[in-house]
Amino acid sequence: MAPGLNLSLLVRESEDHHSSTLSTTLGKTEPTTISAGTTVLVPSLVTEDFDLLRFEAAAQGQLDTSESKTGKDGDIKRGTAPELSSLLISSPYNNAGHYLDLKDLDTPNLIFAKALTALKPVRADYATAPYLDALDFSVVLELIRKLAKEENYEWKEQTFYVVIFRSQLKEDSDRELLYTLDYESHREACESGGLLKYWFGAVDSERRNLATCFWRSREDARLGGLGPWHKKARAAGRELYESIIFSTHRFTVLDGAQDLKFEKWE
Repeated sequence: MAPGLNLSLLVRESEDHHSSTLSTTLGKTEPTTISAGTTVLVPSLVTEDFDLLRFEAAAQGQLDTSESKTGKDGDIKRGTAPELSSLLISSPYNNAGHYLDLKDLDTPNLIFAKALTALKPVRADYATAPYLDALDFSVVLELIRKLAKEENYEWKEQTFYVVIFRSQLKEDSDRELLYTLDYESHREACESGGLLKYWFGAVDSERRNLATCFWRSREDARLGGLGPWHKKARAAGRELYESIIFSTHRFTVLDGAQDLKFEKWE
């Protein structure tokens, strides 16, 4: 998964193919007992706008505040009972087949996944900037502390597996192929389980971009990359990219979520 520009009609076409298995959870009330803290609203109450999900952390609106919920147009609708779900928008794809099921997570992974809904870039040159400076991890840590308090959970040091893609597209790259590969590869990763967050930006003036995945573990990431669409994406790399740099890291949230440690995975 390492995309370039925006996606439009391709999402709709692929969504129709995969929507049947999740149709009962979209826009419907789904009883859940996954959390004593912040609950999660159904994905249909949140925008599907690609740029709002990437650059304005719109998925954070899925975290329920009890007295309000956010509509698709961004307005706050008060005095209505929230429609809850265990399905979290964990990427720029607010579409069937692309959600993280929180029922599969233990408490620290649940909290971290919810906190990552706030992830967005904090500088225009995120494609080339140092990783910790490119994205707003201070906000993510703040949200971990808030969510842990709501869960009555004492946050202890926890390590996650992070993959970073820094890429530069070829001028004549087939953008339709690029997005089909990315969209379907992300669906595969979601089906395998353990993918807590997938974020990517838009290419800059030199066609460079940053993409990143947060996994529960290295083994989850390995399993998530075994599907046929990942194989197709790897095979198309030379055709689509001038260059792509792939790196893996330990992302450790320290005790109390007061700070983090970021290291290469050895």
